[in-house]
Amino acid sequence: MASRRAELRGAGAALAAALLVSGAAMAQAPGGRVIYCCDVGTQPVCGDILPAACYGRAYREVSPSGTVRRVVPAPLTAEEIARRDALERGRRADEAARLKQLRMDEALLETYRSLQHLDERRDREIGSLDRSINSLRQREAELLERQHALIEEAAQAGEGNVPPVTEDNIRSLDSEIVAQRSVIDAKMRERSAVLDRFDEDRQRYIQLTSPAAHPKGH
Repeated sequence: MASRRAELRGAGAALAAALLVSGAAMAQAPGGRVIYCCDVGTQPVCGDILPAACYGRAYREVSPSGTVRRVVPAPLTAEEIARRDALERGRRADEAARLKQLRMDEALLETYRSLQHLDERRDREIGSLDRSINSLRQREAELLERQHALIEEAAQAGEGNVPPVTEDNIRSLDSEIVAQRSVIDAKMRERSAVLDRFDEDRQRYIQLTSPAAHPKGH
């Protein structure tokens, strides 16, 4: 029985010593020192330098009197870092898009004095393209007419009697006509793009200059 009581007294002493570790560390620290504490399970672990057991955990900076001066959170996990970085990239992309739109809006308002001014600029650009397209089509018609005349000439000469130069000219005109039509198609695409651009600019200009864009008091 005496032996059993001795064992219990020894266990109690060991537990008390473990619970007083943090208090002892604080008591030994000078007034200006900082005690670093963290929780390992339900047990606080403290020291005048960050204990190894606190690495990778949240910890507290405590004054010798027991006042918590600062709480340092645990380091982020790899998933938390990835999520944070993704959010930051998204925020930066949104901000870049906002600034880009702001610059475009400022340029639009500086370029056109009014909606009428915008329409006049559009009409001039479309008019210039239309004149260019008409000129290209006239050239295409001339090439077709020349080719038709050569084909008629070859037909009259009969099979086997067509001069080689006539055949060469017909083939050459084929290539020129294809190239001319390619240029016309490119100009038509350019015309459509110009109309689309002016349509977008016009809609945005109306939005920027409408009363709703400048509410009273702002």
